[in-house]
Amino acid sequence: QVQLVESGGGLVQPGGSLRLSCAASGSVARIHAMGWYRQAPGKERELVARIVRGAYGDRTNYEDSVKGRFTISRDDAKDIMYLQMNSLNAEDTAVYYCKAEFRRNGLGPVSESWGPGTQVTVSS
Repeated sequence: QVQLVESGGGLVQPGGSLRLSCAASGSVARIHAMGWYRQAPGKERELVARIVRGAYGDRTNYEDSVKGRFTISRDDAKDIMYLQMNSLNAEDTAVYYCKAEFRRNGLGPVSESWGPGTQVTVSS
């Protein structure tokens, strides 16, 4: 019921920046949390950043290696989540995925929806 599509990936040089976008459609109002994940060759998929709707505003958390360099944000009017990535290095090279957590109804279990991913390559 929630569809996600990532965009904004590409090739950048070390020290450069990229801004990833995740466009959500469907039952967007039922989403309570979203996140960016990445998977590099030979490695498991890992959480990069997550944003959760809280009682006093959105709460965010980041993987230690990206803290201070990456920023996750949401534009509710456009139903888009962003990941601003600065000071990129070779270790950031991976396929980046967008994930949404939502409920089909108020009492139902949590469901997950994933986008197809977008490639980010950091190389000189």
